[in-house]
Amino acid sequence: MAEKVRAVIICGSPEADIDFIKSFVRENDYVMCADNGYNTAKKAGIIPDIFVGDFDSYKGVVEKSVEVVRLNTHKDDTDTMHCAELAARYGFKKAALLAATGARLDHTLANFNVLKFFAEHEIEASVNTRTETVHFHTVGEYTYNKLNGRTFSLIPFCCESAVVSFEGNVEYPARELELSSSQVTGVSNIFKSDSVKINILKGNVLVVVNLI
Repeated sequence: MAEKVRAVIICGSPEADIDFIKSFVRENDYVMCADNGYNTAKKAGIIPDIFVGDFDSYKGVVEKSVEVVRLNTHKDDTDTMHCAELAARYGFKKAALLAATGARLDHTLANFNVLKFFAEHEIEASVNTRTETVHFHTVGEYTYNKLNGRTFSLIPFCCESAVVSFEGNVEYPARELELSSSQVTGVSNIFKSDSVKINILKGNVLVVVNLI
C-alpha cells in the first residue's frame, strides 16, 4: 500500500460536492471523517481510514475496517478540530479540508481557524471546493503557480492588519501594502503570470483563490 502523505479531512457540510470529493481524494491520502463527513464519504464511495466524532450528526454504522475515535458530546472543540489535532500528532505535513464550507457560517469560519492551527504546526493546508481554494498564511513567502487569469483575495485574519507585497505580475501590484481588518483593500486581485510570490511581512491573511 502506498505511504499516506496527506491528511484529508471530510467535514459535514450538507452542501458537499460529492463528485468533486471523488476527484480530489487520492489513493495515498489518509482520509479522516469528522462525524457526518462519514456519510459524505460513503456517498462518494470512499472508505476512510478513521472516523472522529461524537455521533451527534451521523447515526449510522461505521465499517469495521475504519478506526473509530468516539468523542464526548459535551466537548470544547469541533470534530474537525480533533481530526486536525490527530493529523498533527501523526506527523502529516500536508492536509486538506473538504465539505468544510457552506450551510452553517459558524462552522465555515471555525474551519478557517483550523487552517491557522495547521500553520502553527508547520503543516501546509487548505480548504478546498470545486470553485475555490483557501489558505491561511502568516509571515513568510508563498508561491502560487499556474493560476494566470484567476482572481484571488487577501483578507486579514486573526489580526488587526497585515502587510503584503507581490513578486510577479498581478492586476493590482503592491509593495508593502497594509491591509486593515476594517477595510477590503485586498479583495479581487488577478494573477497575470504563471508564478506569483505573495510575501506576508506582517500579520496573517486568508488567501482565497477562485478557480472558475
